[in-house]
Amino acid sequence: MTLFQELKRRGLIAQCTHEDKIEELLNNEKVTFYIGFDATADSLHVGHFLQLVVMSHMQKHGHRPIALLGTGTTMIGDPTGKTDMRKMLTVEDINHNAECFKKQMSKFINFDNENALMLRNGDWLLDLNYMQFIRDIGVHFSVNRMLTAECFKTRLEKGLSFLEFNYMLLQSYDFLHLYQTHKCKLELGGDDQWSNILGGVDLVRRVEGEEVYGMTFTLLTTKEGKKMGKTEKGALWLDPEKTTPYEFFQYWRNVDDADVINCLKLITFVPIEEIEAMEHLTGSELNPVKERLAFEVTKMVHGEEEAQKALETSRALFTNKANTDDMPTTEITADDFADEKIGLLDVLCKAKLCPSKGEARRLVQQGGISLNDEKVTDATMQIEKSAFEEKGFVVIKKGKKVFHKIALV
Repeated sequence: MTLFQELKRRGLIAQCTHEDKIEELLNNEKVTFYIGFDATADSLHVGHFLQLVVMSHMQKHGHRPIALLGTGTTMIGDPTGKTDMRKMLTVEDINHNAECFKKQMSKFINFDNENALMLRNGDWLLDLNYMQFIRDIGVHFSVNRMLTAECFKTRLEKGLSFLEFNYMLLQSYDFLHLYQTHKCKLELGGDDQWSNILGGVDLVRRVEGEEVYGMTFTLLTTKEGKKMGKTEKGALWLDPEKTTPYEFFQYWRNVDDADVINCLKLITFVPIEEIEAMEHLTGSELNPVKERLAFEVTKMVHGEEEAQKALETSRALFTNKANTDDMPTTEITADDFADEKIGLLDVLCKAKLCPSKGEARRLVQQGGISLNDEKVTDATMQIEKSAFEEKGFVVIKKGKKVFHKIALV
């Protein structure tokens, strides 16, 4: 099975500029390709992870990745998928974030001996002469055509700044620059990047008279089309300080039955034949499959030891023989108590198990909260300080699958 066939079979490929030519290129040449990562935070998240998995597939088949850190484009911010303008970051913040990305990417991509390159587009974008850029590059872009792009259409309702309007030109210029300096022939990205990728393909053709290609891959979404990787605490980060290995594991362990097979195909290297053999499973038969998904993804991101610990903790919780050592923990102090008591709703909010007291109250009244394995339905409940004396902590269970330790320090 060729690389292209495997990517297709896994459902990773969404759109191609020239499908037959791309397949032929990947089958017969060692291709230099790139994916851009704007440095908008100090950690990659699970949306980036799918892109890293694709890069790894490509590298394993002999192709050379360029991980392009957007130290230049992050100064503007990609309007794609945003209803409001992105927060403006300082150069220092952007460079710090890029360094964090670099460390995380090295777990998945082999950068030794130029098997892959890690470049920063700020190295060429930040020193551009604006007048020269507009004359040489802007002349090739039709405003009418740009306004039909999905990434701009969704922003026109609230107002699209001229600053953001430049983003497509800069991303397209990246492709041109990488073609000129590294003979990069292929740009990859999430399907929401289709318009920007088309801009780059067209720019290279107009300036160099050469054919290059673009390919997008499926976004990581649920069957309902909602983006995966969102938790009550925000994004599902690859940094263990932001999302613990146990929380990361539990996210995948708890995916919906309808999504588990698709996730195995998209973000693991479990052989596709094995995954397809699981497609007929339903209900409780899927529990071992969810464990497999959670273990494989956690192992890739956090290492086998952390994945094993998370697996054992998860199994213990499901059998009520919980080893609480690796459980997500919120610490409280004596100052959090009033008259030797602390309100259950306060604890739920402090642990970020609920976004507000109103939501916490509803959850308790609906029977969705247990304290030390006993269901609580009284939203006015106060937890006595003495409840912490024996072990130094209590365990809150939210729903059937979320466990959280509240430790008195």
